[in-house]
Amino acid sequence: MKRGLAILLCLAWSGAALAAGPAAVRKRVQASMLLTGTIEVTPDGSVAQYALDQPEKVPEAVKGLLTKSVATWRFQPVEVDGKPMAAKASMSVRVVASPLGNDNFSLGVAGAWFGEGASRQSDATAQTISYKKRQMPRYPMDAAYSGVQGIVYVLLKIGRDGRVVDAAAETVNLRVVASDEQLQVWRRVLAEAALTGLRHDTFNVPTAGPEAGKPYWVARVPVTFQLNGGTPAGYGQWQAYVPGPVQEPDWADKDKLAGSPDAVPEGGILLAEHSLRLLTPPGGS
Repeated sequence: MKRGLAILLCLAWSGAALAAGPAAVRKRVQASMLLTGTIEVTPDGSVAQYALDQPEKVPEAVKGLLTKSVATWRFQPVEVDGKPMAAKASMSVRVVASPLGNDNFSLGVAGAWFGEGASRQSDATAQTISYKKRQMPRYPMDAAYSGVQGIVYVLLKIGRDGRVVDAAAETVNLRVVASDEQLQVWRRVLAEAALTGLRHDTFNVPTAGPEAGKPYWVARVPVTFQLNGGTPAGYGQWQAYVPGPVQEPDWADKDKLAGSPDAVPEGGILLAEHSLRLLTPPGGS
């Protein structure tokens, strides 16, 4: 694992040294992997067990890190009719490797997101949100010509008719390294393209459960901009990127937003305010 990470990060740094200097680049570039699975929680909010979707593809060091971190997790108990219940939910976890020098790396759980945490008997499909009509955002030509790739994590405010009321880019992670000024420009370019496309989408809104009947819903959507020939990271594989700053729009209640923006699986859409809520740090106490 060390050799693969070293090669990955050296490739990312090689194109950045002239723009920002090696010391600055090492503070920005990260190697990470997004892992998905399920988690079961007891009525008191402790973890009963968890499972990764493809554990055979995950490095042993990462599985060990997760086992240690998950053991410290505590969740807000899930209640049904005022009574604490056991719950099972989907889970996605962002693991990050930070360089320490001499081909050594520090592993940590940078973020996590968990599903609605409903009981096993509930109708999960009717309680969540899904695409009704989807239009893929257009790749900005100037970004494509410059080889800029990245993921825009968007917050959507969706009305009762399933249309987008408001939208904002929460953060933009780039797969290109440049000066701070250039990175800011490319984040804005990709964010504008993502928002323009998403405003034309329509959604199926929750019709059952605690989310039904709300005046609007807040959802998280990742939008990937990847050039032809680019290879997405497979399950359990590392990918280098430059993380962007997180911004929260005025219309989103940060105290209700659950999970981390970059822990949302690519290609999905998740309710940002309806989640099994982790009370302890994802990286462990």
